[in-house]
Amino acid sequence: MADNISTEEDSGEEISRGSRRANPMDVHVGSRVRLRRMLLGMSQEKLGEHLGLTFQQVQKYEKGVNRIGASRLFDLAKVLGVPVQFFYDEAPSGVQTTGNVIAGFAERPGESYVVDFLGTREGLELNKAFARISDSKVRRSIVDLVRSLAGDEN
Repeated sequence: MADNISTEEDSGEEISRGSRRANPMDVHVGSRVRLRRMLLGMSQEKLGEHLGLTFQQVQKYEKGVNRIGASRLFDLAKVLGVPVQFFYDEAPSGVQTTGNVIAGFAERPGESYVVDFLGTREGLELNKAFARISDSKVRRSIVDLVRSLAGDEN
């Protein structure tokens, strides 16, 4: 009987069932959930309470380890005050289900680092504080200072 069972290894594809890699689209959607939650100043625990989940489940969604179903995504959009499309904004358009990127359609290098940066606590705090500075000359000086510290000569 065991001979009748085909596995994906038979077709030449080796897939370890115990160590599933996160799908790039799931990772993107999860990162957008995290970004919006952090922009609202909401904890994973509080978001979980609104959805009837544990904070560990919210963590798994945000990391893309667990896929977010349509009804849960709809609930997340309501709780976070955004349209469902928000979670797909800036998604890499060339990602296939295998995780490979189609040449020529990949996300341009410099586009995702902003979202990645704002997804960090430091990036969010820095952005909020910078936005509160009303004097444009002071903002310009800060940009110049950061560029010099980073070694950026532009």
